Order: sequence, then structure tokens, then C-alpha cells
Amino acid sequence: MKILYFENLKTTKRHYGFLRDTHVHIIEGNIFEKFNITDETITLDNIKILPPTNPSKIIGVGLNYVDHAKEVKMKIPKEPILFLKPNSSVIGQNDNIVLPNQSNKVEYEAELAVIIKKKAKQIEISRAKEYILGYTCANDVTARDLQQSDSQWTRAKSFDTFCPIGPFIETALDPTNLDIKLFLNKKLRQDSNTNLMIFGIYKLISYISHIMTLYPGDAILTGTPPGVGPINKGDEIIVSIQGIGELRNFVI
Repeated sequence: MKILYFENLKTTKRHYGFLRDTHVHIIEGNIFEKFNITDETITLDNIKILPPTNPSKIIGVGLNYVDHAKEVKMKIPKEPILFLKPNSSVIGQNDNIVLPNQSNKVEYEAELAVIIKKKAKQIEISRAKEYILGYTCANDVTARDLQQSDSQWTRAKSFDTFCPIGPFIETALDPTNLDIKLFLNKKLRQDSNTNLMIFGIYKLISYISHIMTLYPGDAILTGTPPGVGPINKGDEIIVSIQGIGELRNFVI
């Protein structure tokens, strides 16, 4: 099931919906608890797709693909490397990534994002799947020059618009073997598969939940494959993940 959050362009009202072909069925209720899929529909050309979640926090995972660790000349981690992005960095489908004046080298990072379904604290790997609502596309935009100059990554990862996410949450998906690609101005720049992750999805959820409590709607960005590179004003970026769809953004 593909769940999206959208604004009705005619009424300006916002709803969650279930995507079926070119129509969206409006959802009543809380997607993290109980909800009903209604018979009321609207077509995609009459809506603006919004970020599918408003997370209390975004947890990023660094260096979770061996080849990416090598390309940035960093050691392969023995445990997951975590960082946070603020929810003020979140944007959605077709929104603009704004280049900050403080950086001269901003880069894209295509990632599979996990959306948490319910409160998770100190859970075991064997139960991690119970806490997942679904998966979506993300772009962990990073000011690479600032990341390399700072002793930690917060500044480089946290600028407004630095976390495009969407367009949908896919609730029925096996995350262990998904093609993940990124296109920059229609040219393929990243091309990998989630089966090449160092730390798997369920391991990450368990590991993070033993450090911090996860809440409904929180997003975990599970790391980027090799092929990261710079973005510039006027660029179009598409993150494509098998079974989910395409997240498109523009750079200004």
C-alpha cells in the first residue's frame, strides 16, 4: 500500500491518502494507529504531494555501504555511525533544495528511509519489523566541505531543505533487496542495491532504539551507496527506489 500526504489544490485541505493508479482514496483516522480508506477519491493532478511524515527527529546512518566508505576515504565502521537531522530540513516531492551561502560543495546522497510506526525503545532485532510503518525515498543532502572541516556532522547535514523525503510510504515491501538509484539531470549517478548495506534495517532499528526512543513518524535514513557528487543551481535530482517510486527535487 502506498500512503501519501497531500494538499487538495481546490480546497487547500490536507489529507492522508491511499494511492491506487492515478487516484488517491482519502484516509480517515491516524495512519499510525487506526484508519479507514474511504471511497472519496481525488486525481493526482488535483493535489500537491507533501512530505509523508513530520518526524520528531531524523536519524541518519553514515557509511553503511562499503564502497561509499571507500570513496570518501573513511574506515568501514564496526558499529553503525549515527547523526541527526532536524525536522526543519524536511521537504517533499518537487520542492527546492536551497544551497546555503556557507558551503561551496553540497552533495546528494540517495537513501532508503524507514518510517517508524509506533513507540520503540530497547527492542530486539527479531521484533524490529513490528515497529515499521513502511519505507520511502530520501536524499541526505550534505555540505561536504563543512562535514570535512567539522569534528561532527550536524552543521553539514542540517540546513533547511537538506532532507527531501517521499513521495509515498510503501507499507508492503521487503527492504533487503531493493535497487536504489539517483539521477542528476537525467544522468545515472548512483546505482546500487540495499543488499549491500553493512548493517541491515532491522539491526539499525534495534541498535538505535537502545540509544534513543523512536516515535511514530520518525525517519531513519539508512545510508547512501557509492557515487555521491556535487549539486549546483538549476539541477534536477531524482532518487528512485524499487517498489516505492521516484522522489524529484530541484536545486536553487
